[in-house]
Amino acid sequence: MTLTVVAVVFGVFAVGLILLLIYKSTLTMHEDDQLFLDDNNSHMQDEQTELLVKVNRLRLPVWVVGAGSGVLLLVIGGMLIYQKLNEMQ
Repeated sequence: MTLTVVAVVFGVFAVGLILLLIYKSTLTMHEDDQLFLDDNNSHMQDEQTELLVKVNRLRLPVWVVGAGSGVLLLVIGGMLIYQKLNEMQ
């Protein structure tokens, strides 16, 4: 019962991590490495600045969800090992 609940929570974390990584990759797909020297292209510079702010804002949620899914994966593995050891006795 508890293993099923932990597995479902891990699934939610894993799906959340995948969605965050897909969103981050779509943002960085539009990122350009350019040097804006004049004011004619200031709107392009503003767009790049906004894009970098969005990407940097995603850093913490991606790290937290990734670490959470890793910890839950280790918990699931530990629970499986514990169950198998108890079955052997």
